[in-house]
Formats: sequence, C-alpha cells, structure tokens
Amino acid sequence: MAEQTKAASPRRSSANRKPKKNQIPYGVLTVVLVALVGLWLNTKSPTIAFFWLTGNAFGVILQKGRFCFTASMRDPYLTGGTSLTRAVIVALAVTTIGFTAIKYGYMSAGLPIPGMSYVAPISLATVLGGIIFGIGMVIAGGCASGTLMRVGEGFIMNTIAFFFFMMGSLWGAHDFGWWMENFISKGPKVFLPDLFGWFGAVALQMIVLVALYIFAEKYEQKRGASH
Repeated sequence: MAEQTKAASPRRSSANRKPKKNQIPYGVLTVVLVALVGLWLNTKSPTIAFFWLTGNAFGVILQKGRFCFTASMRDPYLTGGTSLTRAVIVALAVTTIGFTAIKYGYMSAGLPIPGMSYVAPISLATVLGGIIFGIGMVIAGGCASGTLMRVGEGFIMNTIAFFFFMMGSLWGAHDFGWWMENFISKGPKVFLPDLFGWFGAVALQMIVLVALYIFAEKYEQKRGASH
C-alpha cells in the first residue's frame, strides 16, 4: 500500500504542475529585435553594430554553456567537479597561443608589440586584490560575465550584485591613480618572453596549464564527482 502511494505521488505532482508557456515567440521576437537594433546601429557606426552583434552572441554562448569563472574556482570545493575548471584552462591555452602569434608577428615585422603598455606590475597589491575579488564573486554568485548573464536571465540577487559591482568599479576607477602611485607601481613588470624567449615562454606556460589540467582531472576522479 505504501509503495502504491509513493508511486502515485509523482503522478499527482506532475499532474498538478502548470504547463510551461511556449517561449518560442519570445525567442523569435528577441532575435528580430536584436537584428533591427544592429541594422540601426550600423547606420551610425559599423564598429558599434559589430560589437552589438558579437556581444549578444557571446552572451548566448555564456548562457548556454553556463561558463563562469566563479564556478570554475568554486565547484571543485563544493561538488568536486572540475569540468568548468578544465574549460577555463583550455581557454587560457588557446589564448596563449593566439596572442603569442599576434605579438610575435608584430615583433617580426618591426612594429610595436600591441598590449605592451598593459603589462602591469606584480606586487602584494595583486595578491590582495585577487583574494578580495575572489571572495566578492563567490558571495555574489558570479564574476563579471556570470553576473551579466544571470541579470539577463532575470535573477534578482545577481541584479543587486550587478548594481554594487558598478558602484565598486566606479569607486575603484576614481581612486585607481592613488593605488597605482602608492602600491601597484612598486612591483616589477614581468614579461615572460623577455625572460625565457618567445618559445620558452609559451612552452613554460603550456606545461603549467597541462599540469593544472591533469591535476584537475585527477582531483575530480578522487572526489568521485559526476560529469
């Protein structure tokens, strides 16, 4: 008798569940709206229109892939899963090769290497800033990209986090000059190709990334997390 009651319970709960609304019309309307806005922006600036379309495409990829830097660092501790962690490592490997090819091409042609002005000093401020940001994004439930994605999905908590993310960014931008002068600039600038050569720098970084990937895979197997 008890088994029959348990068997009937899921049927009653599924029967009482309200049918989901058809989301296809909303999706079609959204695609049309994005296309129309893109065409309008193209009349103002093709570059802005390009950013609009690629930004929307990137958002769809983030939402469908559930890609989030916070989850990649948090999931190994909470669930033992490292699929997102390994995805981030693969992304870093691909960008390492791609950006190295671009920079090396500029250098071989005798042109200024793009991005050299963004080689920031490494100091204690870097470590402390990373720790503070890491704590904040775990509490907020997402990094910048994850927060934006969930705001688009309608999550109220992430909308609140996004508001304070903007406030913190504005405050940080306002005081950045003082932090740069008194703390950040005190550290040395490290550009790996200057230390190990272009091939050596890429090889070193790839070795580190491969080692991290293997460690993440072994860690997931040890924790027994489901894929």
